[in-house]
Amino acid sequence: MNARILGGLCAVAAFVIDQGTKALALNTPALERGVEVLPFLNLVRVLNDGVSFGMLGGVVPWWGLIALAGVIVAWLLIWLWKAPDRLTGAALGLIIGGALGNVLDRVRYQAVPDFLDFHYGTYHWPSFNLADVAIFCGAALLCWDSFRSAKNKPERNHRKESATGK
Repeated sequence: MNARILGGLCAVAAFVIDQGTKALALNTPALERGVEVLPFLNLVRVLNDGVSFGMLGGVVPWWGLIALAGVIVAWLLIWLWKAPDRLTGAALGLIIGGALGNVLDRVRYQAVPDFLDFHYGTYHWPSFNLADVAIFCGAALLCWDSFRSAKNKPERNHRKESATGK
């Protein structure tokens, strides 16, 4: 399976899982008040009209965030098309799928539904959703890949060898 196909499958999986969990969160009345799942995890429905951690909320119009996300997704798709290996393809697919999930929410609700609330005592991490998880995991994979040595990247080495005829 090449990088493009794997990236596309990861994008579709991230998008579908994200949209499915958001539909559950939006259609579960109990989440309006919040539900404790574990001593450090609540499920609670929040509509975020900003970006990460609510930044830019109320400052940039929702359609401006859609336009920005559209440009970023277009750039990521070009990168995916040229992806040198499957790890890069999978990472980009996760980011693309998560970003498209949040874009669809902004089109439908002018905000993004968040529902995961991790906390320690009275300190709460800003609520987030599975699109955010996919974007984070994709970015983490890209970072990890950038630290791997060239000898641990067989597909890239193979391409170099093929190009030089060695």
